[in-house]
Parts: sequence; structure tokens; C-alpha cells
Amino acid sequence: MKRSFSLVDVLLVLAFCGHIAWTVKASSQCKQALSREIRPHSVAITEFGAVGDGVTLNTKAFQNAIFYLNSFSDKGGAKLFVPAGRWLTGSFDLISHLTLWLDKDAVILGSDNPDDWPVVDPLPSYGRGVELPGGRHRSLIYGRNLTDVIITGDNGTIDGQGSVWWNWFKRKTLDYTRPHLVELMNSTGVVISNLTFSNSPFWTIHPVYCSHVIVQNVTILAPLDSPNTDGINPDSSNDVCIEDCYISTGDDLIAIKSGWDEYGISFARPSTNIIIRRLIGHNRNGSGIAIGSEMSGGVSEVYAENLYFFDSSTAITIKTARGRGGYVRNIYILNVTLVGVDTAIRFDSTFSPHPDDFYDPNALPVIERITIKDVIGNNIKVAGLLEGIEGDTFHHVCLLNIALTVTSGSPWNCSYIQGYSAMVSPETCEPLKESIYPNHSSDCYHLSNHLRSSGNQNKGSWLHSW
Repeated sequence: MKRSFSLVDVLLVLAFCGHIAWTVKASSQCKQALSREIRPHSVAITEFGAVGDGVTLNTKAFQNAIFYLNSFSDKGGAKLFVPAGRWLTGSFDLISHLTLWLDKDAVILGSDNPDDWPVVDPLPSYGRGVELPGGRHRSLIYGRNLTDVIITGDNGTIDGQGSVWWNWFKRKTLDYTRPHLVELMNSTGVVISNLTFSNSPFWTIHPVYCSHVIVQNVTILAPLDSPNTDGINPDSSNDVCIEDCYISTGDDLIAIKSGWDEYGISFARPSTNIIIRRLIGHNRNGSGIAIGSEMSGGVSEVYAENLYFFDSSTAITIKTARGRGGYVRNIYILNVTLVGVDTAIRFDSTFSPHPDDFYDPNALPVIERITIKDVIGNNIKVAGLLEGIEGDTFHHVCLLNIALTVTSGSPWNCSYIQGYSAMVSPETCEPLKESIYPNHSSDCYHLSNHLRSSGNQNKGSWLHSW
């Protein structure tokens, strides 16, 4: 169905694009060191017998090429060039000091044979596969314990051909959790940029137990009805910068995670220092930015700005439940434009699938110091569904300068929430009506707090240290 846009819609988009134009002039806070893109050694995948006809399986060619390039890891690293063509492959591993570079007409295709995606152990912070007990299929592009890895190109494509996996999932015929498209574990100095990622079987880009990660200028696409095809999921990772991305998927565009119930609590690896800037996208069943629901290791110091979500289910969500434990604190989100979104802000405390029966139902999450400001939206069904947990009130929720055109008669629904607001339309719920000014601004999380807690005076400067 062709969607018609009102004048208000157009003005909102123009306002957002003005935001983008202004911020793009400033230097990027997610700078990648250009010297790291220049590798002294380079080979093409065709030198190892790969055939780009979309039919020949090239798993061995990728594995052999990367095995050969490993000999240059202590000599400045190497580049594996993927030229124009359709390169069918199963799962393969990356190495340290490697650049995987795709030509603009190159497409890496995931095999539709599950045997080409080996089964690996569950993540220790999850205790089992996310969907099924036991192991999980390994991602198409995989790496662990790596340093200095770049996945980039001239807007080539990595296509997981996920439809077969989605069908198996819907028919409940899978034995193991579906694979991600890209997963890097226990790695540092990761850059993913200038590519299109499409049709992931499960989550698309999954840095887990990683540090110093940049995801920049990527497009992520999956059908709006594809199950659990999250875009970018930083998981128990720190110093992550995501910017200038367009994401349209069947679930969350970005979901920040840190482990599941007792396994996440025990593993105790939080996600912290996450920067998200200039994100555009939409979804049908998920959120623009979600925190959780697996957040048992803790999530803190998240800064997001210049976001535009349209024709979506939810814009900003915190998902948790009894038994999660952990915390979500010090979250600062500003400059958000919404068009045609069902729910602008949601705190969902009933997101309660658990990995097994051994979780502690008395492990209550701590949700505090959440600031959302400078939000405009048109054709919004509900402004906010903010549901804390009885006996576990979510504290210091601060809303500032929010103007939404809401179509429902009950724009806000709040329970077990405490906080403050100023300049919010429609008028917010009773637990948040106390004004931020003049007495409570110090109770709200501010950008200056974020910079102090990050230990630097220039937003994102931690990214320049590697």
C-alpha cells in the first residue's frame, strides 16, 4: 500500500535532515585510523579457486585464503579482496590484522545447507542457545580472540539468505539456535563499515565480549515479517560506536544486551560506553533502540542522538523482568524524530522468557537515571507505556522537551516509575509530573555526566586511543 505523508510528516523529516546536515559537518566521533586500512599484503579470493557464480560452494576457498594470510599477521596484516560476483559460502573464520574487502558488485551468499553452519557451544553469559537448549549454529562470518579486524568495502553485500532459516524456525523443525550473519567474540579493534547486510538468519551483527568496536555507514535489510532479525546487537561489550546506519528489519534495529538471568549475572560482563548517532530505520515487531531483554550483566553509559524512526512498532524500549538482575543506568537519548510509530517510549518489565528453571526470581533489575529529551513525533498511537516492577520502582526517569501528536485517548500509562519531566506534550503520567527544574536537574542523567564517567572530555575520544 502506498503511504501518504501529511505536511507535518514532511516538516518532521526536513527537521531531522537538518539535524543530519548540521552534525555531518562536524568530524565523526567514530573515526577509524586510515593507516589500518592499508595492508602491505593483499590477495583476491579468486586466487584460491573461488567461483562467483552463486552456485559453487566457496567455503574452502575462504578458509584457505585466510589460512594463507595468517602468515602476514605479524607483518602489518593483510587484505582479502572479494571482487564482483556472487560468492556462495558456508561459515568461515576471520583472523587478527585482517581486512575483508568487498567490491561494490560483490555479494557473499550464505549457504542454505545447515551443515555449512557448524554447531558451537552456547555463550557462557546465556547458558544455552537463545532459542533452544544446547548449542547454536555458528555465524556466517565468525571470529574470536582477534585484534584489528576490518570488514568493509565499496558497499558490497553480505546476504545470509535467511528465508530457509525463518521457515525452519516457524515450522519448529530446528535443533539448534539460528546463526547470526556476523559474530565476533572476545575481540578488540573491530571496524565494520560501508557494506550492506541482508537477510540474516537471526541477529545480523553481534559483537559479544568485545571492546573498541565501530559500526559505521552500513545498511541492514530484512523483511519486516522475518523473525528476530535484529540489526546490531552489542552484547557484553564496551566502547562501541555505531553511526550513520540505515536499518530495516523484522525486530530491533539496535539491541544492547549483556547476558541472560543467572548466567549473565555470573559472567558479569556489562555493556558500557555505547555511542549511537545518526540512525534511520523502521521495523514492524521490534524497537528502534532496545536495551535488553537479556541485560543481566548490566548496561550503562549509553549515549544516543539524532535518531529517526518511521512506520515502526516502538521507538525506544527497555526490556527486563523479575529474575534478570543486573542494571540499566545512565542512559541519555536526545534529538529523536518519529513518524507513524505505535509506541514512542516503552519500559517492559514482563519480558520473561528464562533460560531454565534455575534463575533467581528475586533477582530484580535496577533501572535508574534514564534521560530522554528533544523528541518530536507525528501520528503516534501511544506516547509511553512505562511499567516498572512492584517492589522495584524504576528511578530517576527524566523526560524533557517532548512533543508528540498522539492518536489514542490514553497517551501515557505508568506504573512503579519515579522521575521528573519538563515541557512534555501530551502531559505525562502522574509519577513523572514533578518538574525537573529547578530542584531535580541533578537527579537526571546529563551528557556532562556521561563524559565524566567515560573519563574524557571529548565525546567518543576513547575511540581514538587504539
